[in-house]
Amino acid sequence: MAEIPFPLPDLGEGLIEATVLEWLVAVGDQVERNQPLVEVETTKSALELPSPQAGRVARIYGEPGEKINVGEPLIVFEVPDDTAGIVGTVPQEGPARRRVRLSAVDLDED
Repeated sequence: MAEIPFPLPDLGEGLIEATVLEWLVAVGDQVERNQPLVEVETTKSALELPSPQAGRVARIYGEPGEKINVGEPLIVFEVPDDTAGIVGTVPQEGPARRRVRLSAVDLDED
């Protein structure tokens, strides 16, 4: 098994930290990609952060009320070695076909 950390992402607008309000998962939980992980509060608003990937929660950082700086570890996922580093897949399709209709324009108006 491989461990993949997920740091507190940049939440925009020059924010450098967030306060943990409530964890929505616990150590040992199996989570899916985009599943809400934690509710945090910034000086601007409160929001839920979704999981960037599927995996088992190995560790969480920050108790409710604690501040975490952007870039510091928030949660660590445990994933099978063969999927480490893979967050999603890109569908393999052929080139997109685009139809364009041309019509003749008479530029010689008398």
